[in-house]
Amino acid sequence: MAVGDGILTPAISVLSATGGIQVEEKKMKNDAVVIVSVVILIGLFSMQHFGTDKVSWLFAPIVFVWFILIGVLGAVNISKYDQSVLKAFNPIYVYRYFKRGKTSWASLGGIMLSITGTEALFADLSYFPVQAIQIAFTVVVFPCLLLQYTGQAAYIAQNKDHVSHAFYFSLPDSVLWPSFIVATAAAIVASQATISMTYSIIKQALALGCFPRVRIIHTSKKYLGQIYSPDINWILLVFCIAVTAGFKNQSQIANAYGTAVIMVMLVTTFLMIPIMLLVWRSHWTLVILFTVLSLFVEIPYFTAVVRKIDQGGWVPLVFAVAFLIIMYVWHYGTLKRYEFEMHSKVSMAWILGLGPSLGLVRVPGVGLVYTELASGVPHIFSHFITNLPAIHSTLVFVCVKYLPVYTVPLDERFLVKRIGPKNFHMFRCVARYGYKDIHKKDDDFEQMLFDSLMLFVRLESMMEEYTDSDEYSTRETNLSGSANPRINGISAGSNMDLSYTSHDSIIQVQSPNYTGNSQAVSPGQLYHTVGDEIAFLNACRDAGVVHILGNTVIRARRDSGFIKKIAINYLYAFLRKICRENSAIFNVPHESLLNVGQVFYV
Repeated sequence: MAVGDGILTPAISVLSATGGIQVEEKKMKNDAVVIVSVVILIGLFSMQHFGTDKVSWLFAPIVFVWFILIGVLGAVNISKYDQSVLKAFNPIYVYRYFKRGKTSWASLGGIMLSITGTEALFADLSYFPVQAIQIAFTVVVFPCLLLQYTGQAAYIAQNKDHVSHAFYFSLPDSVLWPSFIVATAAAIVASQATISMTYSIIKQALALGCFPRVRIIHTSKKYLGQIYSPDINWILLVFCIAVTAGFKNQSQIANAYGTAVIMVMLVTTFLMIPIMLLVWRSHWTLVILFTVLSLFVEIPYFTAVVRKIDQGGWVPLVFAVAFLIIMYVWHYGTLKRYEFEMHSKVSMAWILGLGPSLGLVRVPGVGLVYTELASGVPHIFSHFITNLPAIHSTLVFVCVKYLPVYTVPLDERFLVKRIGPKNFHMFRCVARYGYKDIHKKDDDFEQMLFDSLMLFVRLESMMEEYTDSDEYSTRETNLSGSANPRINGISAGSNMDLSYTSHDSIIQVQSPNYTGNSQAVSPGQLYHTVGDEIAFLNACRDAGVVHILGNTVIRARRDSGFIKKIAINYLYAFLRKICRENSAIFNVPHESLLNVGQVFYV
């Protein structure tokens, strides 16, 4: 529903603002207003890739000027046309209004639009602290809205034929065009806020595995929440134009907008209950009081909005159902894939039983096996060596992790770990990136990885030289504090085989410029010096580097139901096909890419 709000807010905000042109140019048709709105929307979405960091300083002044303007104009209209409208603040008129019949109750759907839009101005919460929003709503937003709508009521009481575009008709001629400009600017700010909100929701759903992989670009060095997604941006633009040009009738878009907003409010209220109980640990009486007061306001509006579902209110429901199906199917498929990979990890006992050659021919070269698992050997590796007679003489399992920080320094980027004894030539490398770091496509990544690998081998050799006995493991050295400041230990709960802990430590390495001996050493040979192993690694790298990506395809079992087959075999497969592949995320060179596929039935 919130994503649907992000589609409808730009449409209705811009369309409402540009509708003021018809007040001055009475001959202008509604189609011309729609065209102007579409042009503004295209310009708005086309500017998203620049980010809001450079223009966000304008948002607060625009919103402040807008609210002060409508507040002052409302006060002027009250004094000019009909001061008796102030009687509306008497609660008895609320009772008399609803006593008239069902039409009064149904009008709540339109009355609600007087408050919707104000929350849109602050939807991008990453820009504001909570206290700032509380102060703004209490001191500025609420009083100015009361003055403006009371002033419009005073004007309409004297000009009953000007109900349509009452705001612009009530303006003095001298401030009509300045007000139009400010109104359009405020509409753009509100639209920008909900667009940013949609990006944030998609990103959070993405992090939870509830949305297909899309590209996320961070546009600010200071604020983690200021992001941009090209894929989502153009989808929103298409839907916004479709809603704006398809309906043309502002009242139908308003009905759709009201439905989306009130349902978001209702869902938020119900989600606040477990938050207050489990996270904030509030007293149950406070939870009941909050729920009752919120529902007392929201349920009447909801019942009024439901009556207008057939008048445009169905639009956000369609958006919500579509996004729900996409998110649920993607989450289910992703969860099943991850469970399969976790439960089918290759045991180290099986790898050790194969011997240094892994039961295969070890050919010269380096194989970089990409995996999402930060520990253990993925099942795709056993699938690979079971079906192929040869494997590279050096294997590095690469796990790329993106951390919620701006950047990870180069000397802290790689965590290197040896898997098995030395003569197995197997390593694990966890590459850590910040949200603004670029995983480059050229040889820089490989160069940094190999520099880190070389340094790991040298540091490991130094640690072995300083051990007091053969049983003193490198992990113990890490945990007790190494003399080398570059070495960081891992937690005692790490997933590894204790029979070779002296060869299975994680070492954080920096990336030096190292030139090793190019003399080759045969695979499976134990090294007498650290130079021999470095020479062997250099020889493997010179022979060639291959990037191996696993591609686990899930399919529904033959005895599965029809809906499950449609969801897994077609919808999930389609989503995986159109979303960003791992090779694109990792920026793997296609000329050295090897995809290893396997099918898993659920």
